[in-house]
Amino acid sequence: MFSKPAEPRSISSQLVLLFTAASILLLSCGLGVFYWLVVRHAFEEDNAVLADKAVALLGDLQNIDGPKLIDAEVHARRAGEHGVYWIRLLDPRGNTLSETPSMVRLLPVNVFPRPQQSTPLAPTNYRTDSKLFSLVVATGENAGQLYTIQIAQDRSADDQFMKNFGALVALVAACSVVLSVLVSVTVARRGLRPLTEMTAVLTRITPTHLNERIQPRRWPRELQPLAQAFDAMLNRLEDSFNRLSQFSGDLAHELRTPLGNILGTAQVALTRERTSAEYREVLETAAAECERLSHIVENLLFLARADAAREEIERKPFDARIAAEKIVAFYHAAAEDRRIEIECSGEGKINGDSLLFSRAVSNLIENALRFTPDGGRITVAIARRNGCTEVAVKDNGRGIEPEHLPRVFDRFYRAEASRSSQGAGLGLALVKSIVDLHQGSVQIESELGRGTTVVLTFPSTG
Repeated sequence: MFSKPAEPRSISSQLVLLFTAASILLLSCGLGVFYWLVVRHAFEEDNAVLADKAVALLGDLQNIDGPKLIDAEVHARRAGEHGVYWIRLLDPRGNTLSETPSMVRLLPVNVFPRPQQSTPLAPTNYRTDSKLFSLVVATGENAGQLYTIQIAQDRSADDQFMKNFGALVALVAACSVVLSVLVSVTVARRGLRPLTEMTAVLTRITPTHLNERIQPRRWPRELQPLAQAFDAMLNRLEDSFNRLSQFSGDLAHELRTPLGNILGTAQVALTRERTSAEYREVLETAAAECERLSHIVENLLFLARADAAREEIERKPFDARIAAEKIVAFYHAAAEDRRIEIECSGEGKINGDSLLFSRAVSNLIENALRFTPDGGRITVAIARRNGCTEVAVKDNGRGIEPEHLPRVFDRFYRAEASRSSQGAGLGLALVKSIVDLHQGSVQIESELGRGTTVVLTFPSTG
């Protein structure tokens, strides 16, 4: 059995965890260093005072009455008075000459280290009965005899301070961690609030409400590229949806006309008995409308395949002049009937599909013949520019209004003011799709009363 993959963590939880981890690390380092400095400073001061005390006692010992002076200091503490220093004086044989009362119970002679010759004296710690002592041993001469002084400093208060201070530091660290979690949660929610608002905006977008926009200027700089990308996507979606809706309406209109003609003709023919010639005329009309339907469907299928880009066109180098002359020869008879002159000039080679090229140029010549008056002129000019081959189809017909030029390559679009209602409005859309398949470009220029020029640019063979 397959285990269920773990759900990814939210950005908010990851930010909280990272911020908390960083806070814990910084607090631990900062408070740890602070605790170490404070404790070290306190103990170093006590060690210095203890060493000074040892030096002072050694100075007293060097006097003639040194042992008596030390004994007087040992017994100078009043009964019941808490002393900071515990002092013991040993003779050369190690016998105790004088010591602080009760010292033998808490600090026997054998717990002290050996006498030190180093300067300054380094104390050692000793713990007993929940008390902490710092011990120092020094030796000094008096009347030619070597005496030993054992000094203990009660550090219990410092030890308790260290524990209390450590607990305080831990409490501050814990409170700081809790506070950092709360702050990180607040900051993460506030920082991610634009994403929540963006989600709310996107949820309001429906097929009937595609005009909603995120407006990048409202968002932080980090989110502005995302908002701009979303708005650009929404613009494309809205444009595609509008074009699809328009396409569906136009397609229904284009198919309804021939279907209506076929149905109407058949219904009229069936109202009464007719001769075979009349039935033949009905069938010819139906066949013409079916051919029109077939042409529309064929063009739509080609455009759909071109949009999906499911298949790569087969590219082969061919002579554009020869291909264009074949197309001109095909339309020569139709042009002669209307005394329209068709010319082909120029040279060039194209790396592409010759059949698709012929189809595109045929559509342009057919459009030009449809909208050029009798006695007019159509030219097909081929030229090489900037490493590409240009094919320009020009007529001296009625031209197209400027407001229609940006949309003449849309499917089912017809500039009714300047063009008749003949055709399905797919010719120029098909031309543009063919040029796009060749990674080329198409441009159109037109002037009312003077004609139209369509320029196709194809990659050259070099």
